[in-house]
Amino acid sequence: MTEYTTVSIPKELADRVEETIEGTSFTSTSDLVRFLLRSIVIQRQRSGELTEAEFEEITDQLRALGYLE
Repeated sequence: MTEYTTVSIPKELADRVEETIEGTSFTSTSDLVRFLLRSIVIQRQRSGELTEAEFEEITDQLRALGYLE
């Protein structure tokens, strides 16, 4: 059985994420966060480490989604 943990984000950000995922295949904020984190981990495992460009690309994507300011 998979164990879970909780990640806290500001309510304002959660609201923005909910708006962002409307009309997508993501059914919740948790779905999106799992997808993003899984993508980052898989990318890192494939390359052994993130390049500066990859890190910047991920940062830009997270910023666009409202996770970073």
